Amino acid sequence: MARTKNPKKISDVVGDMCQILGMTEAYNQYKTLQIWNSVVGEAIASATSIERFSNGELFIRVKNPAWRMELNFRKQDILQKLNAALSSQMVKEIIFK
Repeated sequence: MARTKNPKKISDVVGDMCQILGMTEAYNQYKTLQIWNSVVGEAIASATSIERFSNGELFIRVKNPAWRMELNFRKQDILQKLNAALSSQMVKEIIFK
């Protein structure tokens, strides 16, 4: 096996393989879960955890009711930032529980 001068990150290889195998949507869902912390910031990330993401709905478990109310106020802003980071309208709804 020949070595290359510019090795690829494993995440790039997985992304390429998902596209080749026709699993683009599954990869985009995975990517959404990976960027949550960087999009919402440290404070919100520490108060939340991702439950699941399916059919455009992102289910987020929230630490307490006060955070849930705050995040519901910020929902549209978070939704726009997530979709901008993904360069697509992948996330259609965020449900805080």
